Amino acid sequence: MKRRTFRGEGAHVGRALADAVAAELGLPVADARRLVEVGAVYVAGRRARDGAVKLQPAQVVTVVLEEAGQSPLEAVGPSAPLRVLFEDADVIAVDKPAGLNAQPSEGRVGASLVDVVGAHLGGTAGLVHRLDRETSGVTVFGKSASATAALAEAFREGTARKRYLAATGPGLPAGGTVDLPLSKDPSRPGRWRATRAANGVPAWTDYRTLFAGDAFCLVELLPRTGRTHQLRAHLTALGTPILGDARYGGAG
Repeated sequence: MKRRTFRGEGAHVGRALADAVAAELGLPVADARRLVEVGAVYVAGRRARDGAVKLQPAQVVTVVLEEAGQSPLEAVGPSAPLRVLFEDADVIAVDKPAGLNAQPSEGRVGASLVDVVGAHLGGTAGLVHRLDRETSGVTVFGKSASATAALAEAFREGTARKRYLAATGPGLPAGGTVDLPLSKDPSRPGRWRATRAANGVPAWTDYRTLFAGDAFCLVELLPRTGRTHQLRAHLTALGTPILGDARYGGAG
């Protein structure tokens, strides 16, 4: 196993972890964030989960560069075969696992769901909606240009409905609608905040609490809009972030 270790000293102090890793290794910041996301970065001996956390003085950062002859970034990909839920001549619906990007993007390394489905089809897969990397669930693709266009229109017009289930912290109300606009959080790169501040994009989420316990809640989420990180930001605004969502403060 190859590793690189450095300390929180000089210009690194107070810097976002991903930025410090990028500077130390000479990488694009996007690749450094990816190293954090795949669990290849450790701070003070503990695996880091959020590339936006600020590096403290004297903290020791260890980055795994190679394991079993392979870079952590090259090793990223689906951990199980593609699970096809439905397929006909026009449409394919698959179960996207958590930890897999929906589509390729600049600076990202490794397979995406579009790549995996395209390989299954032996051609281009028409992605019409996206799930966050950390989210698992049904994702629909068109198998032709006309099918992709029809599906995209259905999502745009709201005739295709999306339903999510999430486990959150305790204290979630019985149900309601969150109508807080979303805007980028200037203090946390890669994170959105739900606020009525100027320049927010409209966002609506209906929710119903299915189970409310002392340790967690199970909630059904029915988004009316499809904004980036909408459900994560809206649940955080309610004071009950999704469990395990380190970027938005979810414990567990």
